[in-house]
Amino acid sequence: MDCQVLPGQSYPLGATLYATGANFCLYSKHATGVDLLLFNSENIRQPSRVIGLDSQKHRTSYYWHGFVPGVRAGQVYGFRVHGPWAPAQGHRFDASKVVLDPYARAIVGQEDYDRQAALEPGDNCATALKAVVVDDRSYDWEGDRPLHIPYAASVIYEMHVGGFTRHPSSGLAPEKRGTFAGIIDKIPYLKSLGITAVELLPVHQFDPQDSHPGLENYWGYSTLGFFTPHRAYSSRKDPLGPMTEFRDLVKMLHRAGIEVILDVVFNHSAEGNHEGPILSFRGIDNATYYLLEENPIYYSNYSGCGNTLKASHAVVGRLILDSLRYWVAQMHVDGFRFDLASVLSRDMAGQPLADPPILWSIESDPVLAGTKLIAEAWDAAGLYQVGSFIGDRFAEWNGPYRDHLRQFVKGDRGMVPALSNRLLGSPDIYPQPNREPNRSIHFITCHDGFTLNDLVSYNHKDNSANGHFNHDGSDFNHSWNCGVEGPSHDSAVTHLRCQQIKNFLTLLLISQGTPMLLMGDEVRRSQGGNNNAYCQNNDISWFDWTALEREKYLLRFTRGLIHVIQTLKVFRLEHRLRVTPTWHHEPHLVWHGCRLGQPDWSDQSHSLAFTLRYPDAGEQLHAMINAYWEELVFEVPPLASHQCWGRIVDTALLPPGDFCHPDQALAWSEATYRVQPRSVVVLIERGNV
Repeated sequence: MDCQVLPGQSYPLGATLYATGANFCLYSKHATGVDLLLFNSENIRQPSRVIGLDSQKHRTSYYWHGFVPGVRAGQVYGFRVHGPWAPAQGHRFDASKVVLDPYARAIVGQEDYDRQAALEPGDNCATALKAVVVDDRSYDWEGDRPLHIPYAASVIYEMHVGGFTRHPSSGLAPEKRGTFAGIIDKIPYLKSLGITAVELLPVHQFDPQDSHPGLENYWGYSTLGFFTPHRAYSSRKDPLGPMTEFRDLVKMLHRAGIEVILDVVFNHSAEGNHEGPILSFRGIDNATYYLLEENPIYYSNYSGCGNTLKASHAVVGRLILDSLRYWVAQMHVDGFRFDLASVLSRDMAGQPLADPPILWSIESDPVLAGTKLIAEAWDAAGLYQVGSFIGDRFAEWNGPYRDHLRQFVKGDRGMVPALSNRLLGSPDIYPQPNREPNRSIHFITCHDGFTLNDLVSYNHKDNSANGHFNHDGSDFNHSWNCGVEGPSHDSAVTHLRCQQIKNFLTLLLISQGTPMLLMGDEVRRSQGGNNNAYCQNNDISWFDWTALEREKYLLRFTRGLIHVIQTLKVFRLEHRLRVTPTWHHEPHLVWHGCRLGQPDWSDQSHSLAFTLRYPDAGEQLHAMINAYWEELVFEVPPLASHQCWGRIVDTALLPPGDFCHPDQALAWSEATYRVQPRSVVVLIERGNV
C-alpha cells in the first residue's frame, strides 16, 4: 500500500485536498521518522492504514510530506512522530502517542478523548483527537465580506459562545443551546442592544479537560487547534459541521451589521508544564515550539498556564500568521484580540524585544490589513506594555481605564485627574499626537474578574467553587459592596447598586475611546462573587435570559445610551478632542468643577464636569459627575436664547426618568443642577419646545 504514496511537497502545511487526493505535510526538525495514520471514520479507534514517511523520499529540509491518492474530504488522520525521548536535551518524542496536526482544519474524537491517556505511558490511539481533511472551497459565502467598521463607530460586546445561550431560559432547542447556531437566533437581541462587534472568547478547538479535577476548562484558554472551530460549539455532529456553522454565524452577523472579533491565544497551548500530556507540539518537536528553561526539562511560563510558545521562532511565527490569515480569508472574521500579547514580544530566551518580528509581521501583513488588532498588552510574568505596545495598528485593552474608573466611582480620593485622562482617551498613556484615541479599548469589566453587578455587590471574591481554596483570581478588584456583602433585600442598598452600575455604564459610553461591554452586564448578570470563573460551565457563568424582564429598566437604559452615542458625531471622532477653556469651532472639551471653568484637581475632590462641543455638527453635551456621598450643586453653562438643555441621563432617578431620548428629554433652563450623591447627569443641547 505504501508504494502508492507519492513524494508530495513541503507546502502547504497540514492536509491539502486536490482533485486526485491529498498532500500531508508536517514540520519537525528533530524527528527521525513520521507515520501518517488514516482512519476509516471518526469513530474508528485504530487506523485502517499506517504510512511511514521515508526520510529520503518524503522529507525536504525539516518538512515531512506525502501525497496520498484517493483521499477525499472527511478523511480522518493523525501522526506518530519518532525521535529521542531526551527531556534533558529538550526532546519529548514518543511514537506510542498519536499527535494532532497543528494545521488541522477540523478535529474529531472528542467523545473518546482522554487527556490522562496522553499523559501516561503507553499507546493512546483509541482516545486521541484526530484531524479531518476538509475542502475549504465548498462553502457559499453569498458575497459576504468583512465589514471594516472603524473603531470610532464601534461598540464591542465580549461574549462566551457557550455561556450566551446555554441556559434553559434561552428558549432555544436543547441542541442549539451553547452553540454558534444559538447565537444566530439571538442576533435580534444583539442588534437591539446597539453593539457593532462581538468579541468571542476562544473558539479555537480547546481542551475542556485541562482544568481542576471534577471541573472543566470553560473559558477556552487551552488551545489544541489554531485553525479549528471548537466542536462543542456546533449543533451539527458531522465532522465538518463546526466549520460550516461558524461560517453561518459570521455571515448572519455581518448581515446584521455586526463584526466578529476572535480572542486568540498564541502565548501557550493545552499541553501544560513538564508534567503535561503529549497532544501535538510536544510530541512533534518540543524544542522548536516551546520556550524552555536553562534546564530544558522545564518550560518557561510567561503565560501563567505552564508553558510558552516560542513565537519568535520562524516556524511558530509562521503558524501564527497562517492561522490569522486563515480566519480572515476563509472564515471572514473582522479582527482579533490577542490574549497576553506581550508574550509575543519575547525572544527565544524569553527576553523582551524592542522590535518583535512576529508582531511586526502581523502588523504589516497584507491579508490582515483591514482587520482589528487588539492587544492585551501584558503577560503573566510582569511585562506590562500598555501605552508602549509596538506598531501603528494595534489597539490596546486599557487596563488603567478599568482600574481608575472603578476607584473613582467607588469613592477613592485623588482620582479626579486620572478620571479626566481616561475620559479623554488617556493622552497621558498614549501621547502620540496622531494616534486615534479609539484605539484605546475601554472596559469596566471583562471575562476575567467581577461582573458589573458583582463589582458593586462584593468587597471580596468568592472563588471557593473553583477548587483552589479561594487563592485564585485577583485580590485587587477596586470593588465596593454598597454596604452589604453579596445579595441584599435592603431597598437602599439595591437602589445604590443599580445607580452605581448606571454610573459605570454612562462614564464608559461618554468617554473618548472604544467601549467594550461584558456579556450580561446590561441585565446585571452575577457570578456570585466569583472573579475567576474559568472552570464554571454552569449557572455561575451562563446568561440567564429571564433577566431581560427582571432588569428591563437597566436594559432600556443601556440600549438607549448606546443608541444616543452612536447617533452623535462627537463620539465618532477619529482624532483627540482639544481641551480648551474657550469657544472653538472644531470639536473640543471644557473642564468644570461645581463652578463653571473651575475644575477641582485636588486629592479631596470627588467630582468633575465637562462640556463637549462640536459646533459644526450642532452638538453640545454637558456632563456632571458626583462620586461624593453628599449632594453637590453644579453650575450649568448658559446657552443661546433659542436653545435649552435637555436632560438625557440622571442615574439617581428611578426609571424611566433615569434616561430619556434627546427628542423627549426634560428641558432644563435653570442655572444650576443638584446632582445627587454618587450619580452622573448628562444634558444635551436642544431647541426650545
